[in-house]
Amino acid sequence: MKIPKRLQPLVDDGLIDEVISRLMSGKEADVFIVRCGEHIRCAKVYKDAVKRSFKKAAQYQEGRKVRGGRQARAMGKRSSYGRQLEEEIWQNAEVDALSRLAGVGVRVPDTYFCIDGVLLMELVSDEDGNVAPQLGHVVFSEEQAIEQYKLMIHYIKLMLCAGIIHGDLSEFNVLVDNNGPVIIDLPQAVNASANNSAQAMFARDVNNIRRYYGEFAPSILKTQYAKEMWALFEEANLTPNSTLTGEFEDSDELADVDSILDEIQAAEYEEFDRLERIKNADDDE
Repeated sequence: MKIPKRLQPLVDDGLIDEVISRLMSGKEADVFIVRCGEHIRCAKVYKDAVKRSFKKAAQYQEGRKVRGGRQARAMGKRSSYGRQLEEEIWQNAEVDALSRLAGVGVRVPDTYFCIDGVLLMELVSDEDGNVAPQLGHVVFSEEQAIEQYKLMIHYIKLMLCAGIIHGDLSEFNVLVDNNGPVIIDLPQAVNASANNSAQAMFARDVNNIRRYYGEFAPSILKTQYAKEMWALFEEANLTPNSTLTGEFEDSDELADVDSILDEIQAAEYEEFDRLERIKNADDDE
């Protein structure tokens, strides 16, 4: 295929030998299958902010560290330098999150480098070398759904212990190869301790996963892992070895109305995106 403009410099520098095909076009990036020597990998080309359709990006970026006062002021003034810094932070967030999560035992794609808005990483594939399917395209038996759901909850627990919330986790951001689920797409990764919307985003992530596996094993829909994990996290009692039950009793304290409204709105955005993704997937078939 014709080499995309954003990938041409990497081809010229010998970092990519061949662009094989476009894998997908998402709301924050285009992804291409590429050949690097003897290895088949994927190149994620981040879209510029003006072309990126990811909703409420500023909400996800809350709590991310900025290198210094000058950078913070530039970002606050929305200068060209400030917008460039925002793009760097957005892109580097995914590289940092993938590296940290791999280090704590979460299955994510291996990364190789991120240059000029292009992230080169592992192509998750099946035993025949084909691109691994999204979770949303995989059908399970009841037993398989329960087993894999428990594994996903374990990964989400490890993520929270590392202080990271995916922020957009659903059946569209998980691939399934022969060894199980692989979590992908983390440029919007949220700082669990420094983002005011962290709890609502975490609950939405967990409950999206619960909803999907629950289609195959209805007993899953009764679990309350989101509330259980968050309560332990707030009390600083959540560890990678914490045994979870999936049970939780709500307190009788007055509800935080603002948090509930935020969660409802976030769920509406997620459902809109879910329907759009289903529609786009159907159009591509």
